[in-house]
Amino acid sequence: MKKITFALIASFLFNVAVKADEGMWLPMLLGQQVYDDMVKKGLKLTKEQLYDINKPSVKDAIIIFGGGCTGEIVSNEGLIFTNHHCGYGAIAKASTVAHNYLQDGFWAKSKDQEIPSPGVTVQFLVKIEDVTDKVNEAAKGMSQQDFVKKMNDIMNEIGKKAVEGTTYEGRVSPFFKGNQFLLFVYERYKDVRLVGTPPESIGKFGGDTDNWEWPRHTGDFSVFRVYMSKDGKAADYAAENVPFKPKHFLPVSIKGVKDGDFTMIYGYPGGTNRYETSFGVKLKTEVENPSLVNLRDIRLKLMMEEMLKDKAVKLQLSSSYAGIANYWKFFDGESKQLLKYDVYGQKQKAEGDFLNWAKGKAEYEKLFQDYRTAYEAWAPYAKWRMYMNEGILGSPLIRFAFNMAAFEKAISAKDAKPEDIAKAIEGMKKERENFIRDENIASDKKILTAVTNMFYNDISKEQLPMGFYNWLNKKYGDLNNIHSFEAFSNDVFSNTMILNNDKWNAFVAKPDTATLHKDPAYFVANAYNSYFNANFSKAFNEFQVQNAVLGRTYLKGVMEMNGTKKMYPDANFTMRTSYGDVKSYQPRDGIFYSSVCTMSGVMQKYKPGDYEFDLPKELVDLAKKKDYGQYADKATKDLVVSFITTNDITGGNSGSPVINAKGELIGLAFDGNYEALSHKIAFDKDLNRTICVDVRYVLFVIDKLGGATNLIKELKIMNN
Repeated sequence: MKKITFALIASFLFNVAVKADEGMWLPMLLGQQVYDDMVKKGLKLTKEQLYDINKPSVKDAIIIFGGGCTGEIVSNEGLIFTNHHCGYGAIAKASTVAHNYLQDGFWAKSKDQEIPSPGVTVQFLVKIEDVTDKVNEAAKGMSQQDFVKKMNDIMNEIGKKAVEGTTYEGRVSPFFKGNQFLLFVYERYKDVRLVGTPPESIGKFGGDTDNWEWPRHTGDFSVFRVYMSKDGKAADYAAENVPFKPKHFLPVSIKGVKDGDFTMIYGYPGGTNRYETSFGVKLKTEVENPSLVNLRDIRLKLMMEEMLKDKAVKLQLSSSYAGIANYWKFFDGESKQLLKYDVYGQKQKAEGDFLNWAKGKAEYEKLFQDYRTAYEAWAPYAKWRMYMNEGILGSPLIRFAFNMAAFEKAISAKDAKPEDIAKAIEGMKKERENFIRDENIASDKKILTAVTNMFYNDISKEQLPMGFYNWLNKKYGDLNNIHSFEAFSNDVFSNTMILNNDKWNAFVAKPDTATLHKDPAYFVANAYNSYFNANFSKAFNEFQVQNAVLGRTYLKGVMEMNGTKKMYPDANFTMRTSYGDVKSYQPRDGIFYSSVCTMSGVMQKYKPGDYEFDLPKELVDLAKKKDYGQYADKATKDLVVSFITTNDITGGNSGSPVINAKGELIGLAFDGNYEALSHKIAFDKDLNRTICVDVRYVLFVIDKLGGATNLIKELKIMNN
């Protein structure tokens, strides 16, 4: 295995400029030329103020919030700002029909009113360390295929050893498709409490209609606080815990923004694939995305039917619905933009340039022939897998039953000890409790009907699990009649032990595999899963390994070809910073979009009683009076609600702080624009925009609407 040194990779990162504002950069490895470019755009901070492991720096105010968002510390008492949609699950869990904080909002006027958020954690980055040499040493003598298969084990072992004897967590992440490896050390805090949230009519104003769109008028923020033990340690929730004392927190600027202002975004972008091949783009646009969008569309419609009938059901399904809907629209838009801008053709051109460079280099000459072979072997089965994951497992009941396969394995293992079985049973009980709390039978029953029918009609007949469908036909009748699927679904829900407390308790008291396999929900999950394992699993695993091997080789070659040209690694939910500026844009001929949206625009969209565009009466009254206080824009006297920047972000950056040249918070990133939804694969230097809620709107809602002046006093507010 050929070794690429860290110094060589660093040279790729730090030289010759790429397209304007493109790149999610590791703050540890900004390099002088990237930093100089930031200064040229307006940055006033030193490199050490951005990232330092020995002294307080901006990185110390940035957190991983929950499982997949970013947040920022904004006070000396551990106050957190993040997006409303990031706190959505915690807000929903804290709500009841009687105290519906999603609908009505919530503001703690003192710390003793703050609501514990079980399961929500925040993580602080302690340090980053390059461990490429350690990974390569552990992989010495392995083939590329064996290394790819064992890479996660190698990374996990290095991460584990790095934090032995500490309370820290160590995670090694690959970069440039496995050509570089960095260790990230985190400290996790588990006592997080809900401090405030606007009503959903503000936090989700515009709903699915405005999602991923500009202009945007959404107050997408929520407020939490992280606590620590009295001796300053990370600890589980305890009433006697005290507010966290950060190394650094972000001052908040209410000066306002204008076109051309420097902006920097810190956070944890979840994933991009900017070095994807034309083969991957083709599979995504022709098979994967259309399948996902189609299946999520029907699931969302069936959930919404029930949510509109009952406020309790709306509250119950709200978090799940929001998560499904968010990326339903994203993947629909992504496909359209990939096709509109011929990203497939762009990739083919880049690959042609690579092959011209690679002539005479044996390591690379057959690379794209091997890619073609790998994709041709897997592509015929890709739709099946999407229909399994987004369709069959789109039924919460079947997904729960599917996950019981691990439980079956635990209780049937020959060497299983009584204590291991007892632990597995207790774990399954807790999982079922969570499932039952969120399960809406009426919508789920319709989902199972729809997705099994769609699977039958949309998947080629030679790939159908005919044993299952023949059984279904024999028992319920003509499979061209939707009523056959309805009868089947009714039986599953009526007879599964998962939804019957007496049957469930009897099973977990004395679990056995025979009873499990007779359960209709488990029978359905197992029918599809067994068919996949028997027919497609090997092909999928081989494709995964081969694609990873080829990707690693391709990126190695690209870096060699580019020489000193600056490259940035794909996002992988590790801390990054991007920089750009506030900027208006013209999405198409004759259309101009301003860089800001205001309260005047909110009122233009306001529709009393509408599901997506209603507003609290108190907000409407304040807007009519233009009672915006110190948060009004000085030039227009209006209240700026949101603004757009050219920063490069992706999912995971939700809740990320938008920071001005002096290191002050001016907004929270929460979305991208529809015209550039190809950004996971291809960055559009002209149309890419990040949509941000203006911090002045955040403070206005907290202060003037919520009356939580205690929180305003806690902040360090800057006005110059």
